[in-house]
Amino acid sequence: MADPLSASVVLRVLKREGCTVVEHDGWRTHNRNGRGPWGPVHGVMLHHTASGDGQGIIDVCRRGRPDLPGPLCHGVIDKRGRVHLIGHGRTNHAGLGDDDVLRAVIAERSLPDENELNTDGNARFYGFECVNRGDGDDPWPDVQLDAIERAAAALCRAHGWGARSVLGHAEWSPQKIDPRGFSMGGMRGRIGDRLGDKAPRPALPKPTLPVVDLSRLRTAAKTDPPKKGTPTSYGSGVRTVEAALVDAGLLRKAHLDGHFGTSTVAAYAAWQRRCGYSGPDADGIPGRATLARLGDAAGFRVVA
Repeated sequence: MADPLSASVVLRVLKREGCTVVEHDGWRTHNRNGRGPWGPVHGVMLHHTASGDGQGIIDVCRRGRPDLPGPLCHGVIDKRGRVHLIGHGRTNHAGLGDDDVLRAVIAERSLPDENELNTDGNARFYGFECVNRGDGDDPWPDVQLDAIERAAAALCRAHGWGARSVLGHAEWSPQKIDPRGFSMGGMRGRIGDRLGDKAPRPALPKPTLPVVDLSRLRTAAKTDPPKKGTPTSYGSGVRTVEAALVDAGLLRKAHLDGHFGTSTVAAYAAWQRRCGYSGPDADGIPGRATLARLGDAAGFRVVA
């Protein structure tokens, strides 16, 4: 689980990463929290404004449009490389997207093709609107790309995320094309370099539904070493379950490492209690009934 950073921490980490920040009146409390939850957060989403530069587009992102109330993002990155903070909390930037993409972002693996609109992204992502017409011809100045890199890296660094926690709006929703004019793969490479995360994580297979072997998972929960960096018997299955626990708000993303250690045991025990179990029946060791319920919620299949 990753609780959203406070407004003060957002400002501090952006400045620490070298961003030029412009604070707009009331940004710390300007949000849509009354319309739904804000958090847990799992990544940073990038957009283009589909407009020219200037104060007008910042005002639109802050106030919203007749069909979509503001704020429309947390920050606007202009062509001079300035990060304008206009909101903090739930904002109308991501909309509905694909739950398979969310699980991939949580696990920091290659993104699947987006083909569904079944998950609220406004609750799960920080959002930056980047000033550009998005027609493929409007240039992206180096100073602006540098600011995008720094802003995304700042939030990733603060949460302990890697570059795969950054995605474009088009990678979230099949109805969107933004940001257009630069490669998201290239931008993730830049962010990874800045974070010191140059080696890409191996891409995991992308079946329609991931499969978790219950017996292997139970063995991992009972016997595998808890420390990151040591060998495990069933890392891929454990990561699938950990990603589901992260999405359920029961496990911090920093503990999504393929080790069914004490933090994962505690998170799974909390899931068992959520399913109605208590006492020795909520010991943090997966059973078929609770694992099947977690799989139904998170989109994986359980085998013996």
